[in-house]
Amino acid sequence: MKVGFLKTLSAVSSPASPRAVLDELRAGNRRFVASLAGHAPPRPPLRLPTSQRPKAAILGCADARVPAEIIFDQGPGDLFVVRVAGNLSAPSQVASLAFAVAYLGVGLIVVLGHSQCGAVTAAVDELLDPTRRDPLLDPLLSRIRPRLAELVTDQDPDRPRLLARAVRANVRASVDHLRHAHAFFEEATAAGRLLVVGGEYSLEDATVDFFDLAP
Repeated sequence: MKVGFLKTLSAVSSPASPRAVLDELRAGNRRFVASLAGHAPPRPPLRLPTSQRPKAAILGCADARVPAEIIFDQGPGDLFVVRVAGNLSAPSQVASLAFAVAYLGVGLIVVLGHSQCGAVTAAVDELLDPTRRDPLLDPLLSRIRPRLAELVTDQDPDRPRLLARAVRANVRASVDHLRHAHAFFEEATAAGRLLVVGGEYSLEDATVDFFDLAP
């Protein structure tokens, strides 16, 4: 399967470099922030594409307050978006992103977390008090808790600071997992065809802070 993926990737690779696409997303977020203040021109009427050639893939949280196309000021078809509570890189998400890279020519994956993440908060609370574990949510939170265990054992008395650190740690864990989830990702990254980075959307000021930019 790896060979087939790499052959497909070479046939459909994006003409824009991953870092150029990252700069486009940065610019789009600046436009979005400006639009909230009434300082950006309105977008032209939307047209739904009949085919897809997304410029980037987003592994984002299912939180309704974090719609990737809007916060990056992108139109329909511009982004391949995979959303799951806590922006987890579980097997189905990894496979979806592999499809985007191999068959759609995506060269940039952004793992997008956000402030006040409910899934991360719930995982922190369960680490602090295991009696709060909910069996219904455990298939999700059991994947997040190990990523945060070292932070929570620090017993940080500043809860907002602890939760902010936990959001970043959770994003970084997904970034690292994606970079090494399969030889396909590793080889595409080493060849410069793929860049996997982290980002955090601020619900407070609508900005996105990108981090972990180097593979």
